[in-house]
Order: sequence, then C-alpha cells, then structure tokens
Amino acid sequence: MVGLTHGLSIGIERTGSEFFLTLKAVGTLTHKDYKIITPMIDSALSKVDHPIVKVLIDGSQLEGWGIRAAWDDLKLGLKHGKNFKKVAVYGNKEWQATLAKVAGWFVAGKVAYFENATTAIEWLKE
Repeated sequence: MVGLTHGLSIGIERTGSEFFLTLKAVGTLTHKDYKIITPMIDSALSKVDHPIVKVLIDGSQLEGWGIRAAWDDLKLGLKHGKNFKKVAVYGNKEWQATLAKVAGWFVAGKVAYFENATTAIEWLKE
C-alpha cells in the first residue's frame, strides 16, 4: 500500500458570527488545492456581516507550497485576514515558525506557532 503524499482537509464550524476553521495539509499544496478551499471559506464567511474566525492549521505533514499556491495563500490572507481573531499553526519545522511570524503581518488578530496540537487548541480557546 502506498502512503498518502498529498492531501488537504478543511473543517468549518459556526456558532453565530464565530467560526472555527481547521486545515490539515499533507505534502505540497498546489493551486488546485486553493481552487477548492477558497470558495468554501469565501462562502462560509459571506453568510455573516462581521465574522470572527479562529483557525487551526495542522502543518505537521506539510512540505511546502507550489509558487502559485503561495500566491493563492497570500491572497486568501489579504481577503479574510481582518476577520481572523487567532491563527494557531501547529507544525514541526523551523520554517513553519518563521512563516507564522510572517503571516502575522497579514492578519488582524494574533498568530502563533506551536509544536504541540493540544497546546495550540488550548490557546485558541482562551
């Protein structure tokens, strides 16, 4: 059996105007991935005038982005970053910690990097 080398899962939970968004990436993200997740996020957030979003990104199996996917990620952050209250990036690579710091430039709320998923979730719940 061949192991999974690429994949993306997304979860969106809503309570009133608050959203809890979870993303798990495996392998290298592509433009095609963003063509799938961007409309889902856009649609969910468009249902509320002033959405408040907390995000958990599981990058523990993320290897990186294709060039076009990195551009897609930036555009998504610029479009919805004002709605992000907290973004927790859970990973295991030094470049992910650096990326979390850079992401903080494009997000109105707080962005933090964690090497432990439980700690990341607890931080989001504070």
